[in-house]
Amino acid sequence: MQRLLTTATLVGLLVATAAAFAVTERLKLTKSPIFSTVVSPKAGFSPTCGCARGRATIRFKLRHPDAVSVRILDSHKSTVRVIVDGVQASRGLNVFKWDGRTGGNVIAKDGRYSAEIHLAGQHRTIILPNPIQLDTTAPVVKSVTTNRDAFSPDGDHQADFVRIHYELSKSAHVNLYLDDQRILRTNRHPVTGSFSWFGLADGKVLPPGSYTLEIGAVDAAGNSTPVAERQRIRVQIRYIELASKRIVVQAGARFAIGVSTDATRYTWKLGRRKSFAAGPVLRLKASTLRGRYTLTVSEHGHVDRAAVIVK
Repeated sequence: MQRLLTTATLVGLLVATAAAFAVTERLKLTKSPIFSTVVSPKAGFSPTCGCARGRATIRFKLRHPDAVSVRILDSHKSTVRVIVDGVQASRGLNVFKWDGRTGGNVIAKDGRYSAEIHLAGQHRTIILPNPIQLDTTAPVVKSVTTNRDAFSPDGDHQADFVRIHYELSKSAHVNLYLDDQRILRTNRHPVTGSFSWFGLADGKVLPPGSYTLEIGAVDAAGNSTPVAERQRIRVQIRYIELASKRIVVQAGARFAIGVSTDATRYTWKLGRRKSFAAGPVLRLKASTLRGRYTLTVSEHGHVDRAAVIVK
């Protein structure tokens, strides 16, 4: 009798195990009621940026219509916000948005969140695998240095640009501003790096002068460095320039005038005479005839002039 009971128990266990295995295999073959899940933006969003990245968008498709509840969970799987509760959703694509606020209508803490979808009709609750990254911290420009204080963007391959090196508090694109207008944005977004500015604003090369530039940054979530916290540098754009606009010299005497240029050589013209010169000092001989003459120096289309008064 005992042997029969043992055999019956063993058979029962085998049947139960086989049934459980069959159920498990069937569940594996059953398609999830939710598919094609997408959460954007992937790099994170900021409800304080005042930009298009101010909300997280949750997209998913349903195989069948159902009453849907969508909740936002924190890293501890605690409910932060109920987006919808028991709303009838259609088959196919469904879209919901989260503005980054909690159920108490305050902005949630920076961190990683997830979306939980409950389907009432199918008694299924699914946490989407797509993370939601909330980031409200603006990038800080920690330091800025340049390779030169003055340059001449004239295309002669001699100091045509200023190289700006920077260090940020986080990965972000760097923005360069002039008179509060953005004139350059870097394509790459490393924490430390550098970029070149060729003196362009609105697609045009700026005239000679001294310019104050501001350096800020914007991260992937849309957070921008506040205006008051941008780093500032001052650079000078210069082309060829004479040290004086008026020279008085005796007839036939030699004279010298300073020439500010980074060109290896430049053209000069005085009266009917003209030639090439190089270096920071131009030495010439005045005409033997009294009168007023114009000294012209030029390089790559840039010109400066001075009056030469011969007595």
